[in-house]
Amino acid sequence: MTAAIIDGKAFAAKVRAQVAAHVARLKDEHGLVPGLAVVLVGEDPASQVYVKSKGKQTVEVGMNSYEHKLPADTSEADLLALIARLNADPAVNGILVQLPLPAHLDSDLVINCIDPAKDVDGFHISNVGLLGTGQKSMVPCTPLGCLMMLRDHLGSLSGLNAVVVGRSNIVGKPMAQLLLGDSCTVTIAHSRTRDLAAVCRGADILVAAVGRPEMIPGDWVKPGATVIDVGINRVQRDGKGILVGDVHFDSALAVAGAITPVPGGVGPMTIACLLANTLTATCREHGLAEPVGLTA
Repeated sequence: MTAAIIDGKAFAAKVRAQVAAHVARLKDEHGLVPGLAVVLVGEDPASQVYVKSKGKQTVEVGMNSYEHKLPADTSEADLLALIARLNADPAVNGILVQLPLPAHLDSDLVINCIDPAKDVDGFHISNVGLLGTGQKSMVPCTPLGCLMMLRDHLGSLSGLNAVVVGRSNIVGKPMAQLLLGDSCTVTIAHSRTRDLAAVCRGADILVAAVGRPEMIPGDWVKPGATVIDVGINRVQRDGKGILVGDVHFDSALAVAGAITPVPGGVGPMTIACLLANTLTATCREHGLAEPVGLTA
């Protein structure tokens, strides 16, 4: 058996098309144009590439993009003052502060100064609490993208055994909450889990989000399972740098029912869901119906 490949690139294009269609309707029917503000502090090369991509895709779906690039030595007071201005700006519906921040800035403090209704990353403590209690929230982009792909591939997730390997606040924990919300039986596994292989083998849905290259081999995968590989790791192979996931792709491909590749799986969904979240935030702010299928 060879697993079906879940094409995140194609799925993300479909999500962006849905977002663009809804943005056009908002403009035509209500005179509204969603606005996304992205704040970049410092010159981290990966962050610069990511912010540029976000800005490009924001404009492509018809939204307004506001980029704020600040020097690495920006003070906490200046950064918080900018966030306060963005919170109060009616043209800005979504705010994202690109992480990681320089070491002298407190990420938790900064994130929790963003208006929760504009927190399109879903990291504000209020959104974390709302998600954890099954209430309407802004949902972190990467787990939301994973959930969309799982629903699309499997239909109902109710009653399935789901194992999330990784307990980060950005992916692991919110992913578990979303799967629980769809009535999965959820296990969160991590570096201290006893007999991790056996735990993984019990999963109908296996989500790998640990950041360790090819840590999960095919013989840890239950035959027919759906594997979502969130990891993006750069490794050297045959003298070249390549990207690999947290799952050993070739061995898992022979066992799983479906699997996301790296690259081209979960990655493209993250920005697509950021745009979807900005659209959702705009609709909620103005008391309009939320787009169907673009949030949890």
